[in-house]
Amino acid sequence: QVQLVESGGGLVQAGGSLRLSCAASGSIRSINTMGWYRQAPGKQRELVARITSGGSTNYADSIKGRFTISRDSAKNTVFLQMSSLKPEDTAVYYCNADMRVGLNLYATDYWGKGTLVTVSS
Repeated sequence: QVQLVESGGGLVQAGGSLRLSCAASGSIRSINTMGWYRQAPGKQRELVARITSGGSTNYADSIKGRFTISRDSAKNTVFLQMSSLKPEDTAVYYCNADMRVGLNLYATDYWGKGTLVTVSS
């Protein structure tokens, strides 16, 4: 069974930092893009950052210069280093990965269950 498990969320004061991790496990053949999305209460899920298998990254404008995405391909893990956190960064953060698993010929999107990040003012 393939799964993505996030960790590292929690409560932090404004201006603080957190590091999120997401590990993919199961019968994984290959992973293309990995990324982080977030969903704040009453809002739609939005892209935060993503990174390709080649290391190319893109970020949402709202977090540029404050968050950094990275991955350890050998461990099927993606990270999100978040700094200078603001109350508006409060959300459930979801890990996403485009993976080819098992005997499937094509990659499919997989999602973690999310980890809550709360930034107090």
